[in-house]
Amino acid sequence: MEHELVKLLNVIKDEIADENTFHQGITNLLLFRKQLFDIILQFKKELTRSEFNSMPFIDANGFHNKTIAYSIWHIFRIEDIVIHTLINKDDQIFFSEGYQRRISSPIKTTGNELIKQEIADFSQSLNLEELYRYAETVKSSTDDFLGRLLFSDLERHFDDNDKQQIKELGVVSPSENARWLIDYWCGETLRGLILMPLSEHWMAHIYASCIIKSALR
Repeated sequence: MEHELVKLLNVIKDEIADENTFHQGITNLLLFRKQLFDIILQFKKELTRSEFNSMPFIDANGFHNKTIAYSIWHIFRIEDIVIHTLINKDDQIFFSEGYQRRISSPIKTTGNELIKQEIADFSQSLNLEELYRYAETVKSSTDDFLGRLLFSDLERHFDDNDKQQIKELGVVSPSENARWLIDYWCGETLRGLILMPLSEHWMAHIYASCIIKSALR
């Protein structure tokens, strides 16, 4: 599955770079995201609640040193921030639909600042049903955005005002492990954001979650 998804992502990169194949690239991107989200849904069918909090590789280097619950949170908090605050300049779903309370999360950030046991403790605190509802809602909102996207939108840039807006919301921790995110996002074009938070980022964390699942089973 991973090999097939990597091949598909490479096709998507080529397609969206060409105005003649851009719409096919978006169609394939939506397919790519659906296939990855299906894996997330499969976790819910196959894993126990405690397994979502497990850290079999807590001392490893790499995304597999997290938990599966954390990874789902992290993927969709980043996507919500990038799509709504940075690109659309509207309210994040997290805030407009009261998901911090619904998920019972002690944080509103991406979670990059958390390490080791902090990640496990955070994961245990989450209402998994509501976390999944949040993930599904964010994905649907992003898919709608992608479906309306034009080739001419891809070279859109971001500026210091965008950075300041994210900082004021407090959705990225000022810690060394997290604060670089704001400069990274705002240094990308819209094309770059499509190819990282909205696609490659998913694949990296979901693949890492599959490694965790394999270790547990």
